[in-house]
Amino acid sequence: MNEKEKTGGERRPLSLCERAERSLQKTFRPTILSPFLRALKTYELIRPGDRIACCISGGKDSTLMAKLFQEVSRYTEIPFEVRYLVMDPGYSPANRARIEENARALRIPVEIFETDIFASVSHIEKSPCYLCARMRRGHLYSFARELGCNKIALGHHYDDVIETVLMGMLYGAQIQTMMPKLRSSHFPGMELIRPLYLVREADIERWRDANGLSFLRCACRFTESTAAEETRESRSKRLETKRLIRELKKTNPLVENHIFRSVENVNLNTVLAYKDGEGKHTFLERYDSLTGAEEE
Repeated sequence: MNEKEKTGGERRPLSLCERAERSLQKTFRPTILSPFLRALKTYELIRPGDRIACCISGGKDSTLMAKLFQEVSRYTEIPFEVRYLVMDPGYSPANRARIEENARALRIPVEIFETDIFASVSHIEKSPCYLCARMRRGHLYSFARELGCNKIALGHHYDDVIETVLMGMLYGAQIQTMMPKLRSSHFPGMELIRPLYLVREADIERWRDANGLSFLRCACRFTESTAAEETRESRSKRLETKRLIRELKKTNPLVENHIFRSVENVNLNTVLAYKDGEGKHTFLERYDSLTGAEEE
């Protein structure tokens, strides 16, 4: 209807929120809404009675996640509750204002709580981002628990997952993935879930651009200037990995799917060693009990 709807026999322009929601219901249903629902079901991310803290950083991913939770809550048969949390770790006034403006425009009832994390890590020279991320997650768990929530939801998407797999191999000498859900070891009874697990970043960007939305990229006070952010990104191992995947895709269009599936198809009989809760195990421990196999 050309971005208009009938109201009392008259037409009125759709609001930004209405356009964004309608695009999820129609244009982006196959690429965003359906993968979101599939992740909820496949990985059992929501159970009856859950109280979920949807953690919004101000970026495109977590804001979209909030809208998807609102969409699902309208028609799901699973009784659950969502609280929309924004933690201010020391944002600049401009960044804080943008988060609040987007929340109002998209009708997301955010609850903002403040911390001094940026100030706490300002003197750290080595791995400040790692420490900042750990502290932010701890504060989110703590505040969510105060609200009676048993889960926090983060906005990591499919591309984050495959990049993490490859980064672990190239820079960490290990095979591991970013799990769709995790039980907290420091906050008993709390769980972390990643509902965007099967949603592609490019589709999130298309949804953002189709609705004329603008979100924070990196709200860290140390990377607020474009030049500083570009300098930081140029050294980013994640960005290097993203570029590598992009290059590999030129000759192997299925490379992203193959990276993702590789951690679903691990054969313990073909790895030198693996770790579990009991420690490290090598193939020698079970070698004598294995049947013969074709040499690869």
